Parts: sequence; structure tokens; C-alpha cells
Amino acid sequence: METIRVLIADDEKEIRDLLKTYLKRECYEVDVAVDGEDALRLFEQNHYHLVILDVMMPKIDGIEVCRRMRNHTNVPILMLTAKDLEGDKILGLSIGADDYITKPFSVNEVLARIKAMLRRFLVLGSESRSDEQSLIQFKGLTIDLKTYTVTAGGQEISLTAKEFELLKFFASNPGQVFTKTQLFRNAWSDQYIEDDNTVMVHIRRLRKKIEPDPSDPQFIQTVWGIGYKFVGEKDADR
Repeated sequence: METIRVLIADDEKEIRDLLKTYLKRECYEVDVAVDGEDALRLFEQNHYHLVILDVMMPKIDGIEVCRRMRNHTNVPILMLTAKDLEGDKILGLSIGADDYITKPFSVNEVLARIKAMLRRFLVLGSESRSDEQSLIQFKGLTIDLKTYTVTAGGQEISLTAKEFELLKFFASNPGQVFTKTQLFRNAWSDQYIEDDNTVMVHIRRLRKKIEPDPSDPQFIQTVWGIGYKFVGEKDADR
């Protein structure tokens, strides 16, 4: 089995050392970066299964590092910040971060989130599914669970791991209405945090990527006062 490799980028030595110690106890290989330039250099040189980014880093901040990484990878990205500001959180999620945690944090909570993110990312890429089970298909939209790819309007669409998980959950339950809390708990698997903005940001990003007209969505529809539902017409040719 391939060893899990994680990149930690944080300018605080205590944070880097703490996370590295606990992750190595889980038998992960861990590299550390002290600033944004260092993080991008290591990222270009190595293959990682998960990246942990501090928002406030010297040279290049974590938001910009995340943006650049997202041009090349769909691996899970966890953002760390000392700020408990809603705007920073929404910005991080909007440019491709999968999850967000505020300092000071519980190491056990961080580990739980990391394991959940890795489990989803690695299992979704598993080839253990049969061909019949690997495709979810609607007119204008195909979700391939084996190759971890999505095709919308005849074009392959790049999704983050979290976006893919949310879309997969929606498409696996067409017509069913879900509250934001239900979506968070099912797609994030974290019941100790309920964040409406996290769900809304990811749905907005998904709509921009898969909908022919994001302002008038045909797949992910809002049910006012309740939440969202997925509406798709099964492809009769499949």
C-alpha cells in the first residue's frame, strides 16, 4: 500500500512540529514548509495526498498558495488560520480549500478531519468498484466514481475532493431535499461542526462548474426555506 504523504506549511515552528509529530505517529510521511514559496517548491517536487496550509504565511500567503495548487491538483487542502473571520473562511473555500480550522485547535479534531478527508479522497479513487457501480449518469452530466472525474455538457470538469463528494451525495439521492446541516454531515462526515456558509460556498462553486446557467440551475436547485435538492433526468441512452 502506498504511504500517505502530507505537506504542512506554517510559519510557526511549534505548529509545524506539533502536527508533524502526531501525523508521523499515524505512519504518514510528512514534509514541512516555513513559507508560501517553500510550500510551492516542495509541492512541485513531490506527490502529496493532503496539504495543510496556514493562511498567514510570509512571501506568499496560504490563500494564493491554495489557488496555485488548485491549478494542478485535486488533493484535499486543509486551511489553518489564527483569524476567526467569516470572510477569510469563505475566501479560502471559494478558491478551492476543502476544509478550514481556526487556531488554537484541538490536535485530535485536526487528525479526525485529516483522516476523513484522506478516506474520502482515497476511497473515491479506488478501483474496487464494478463498472456498473462506477458511473452516475444524467443527461448532460456524468460522474465517474472510479476515475474521480465529472463530465458536464460534454466537457470534463475539474472538482476538488470536497466538491466531488458533495456532488456524489446529491446525485446518489436525486429528488430528495436536504437541509444545509444534512448536507454538511453527509458530505463532510463531521457532526461536531455545522456551517451553513461552508455548504453554500461549495454549492455555488459546483453550480459554476456543472450548470449550463448557474443563475438558473437545472441540477442543484434551491428549495426556499429548507435547503437544496438534485434534479436530473436519467440518460435514456445509457
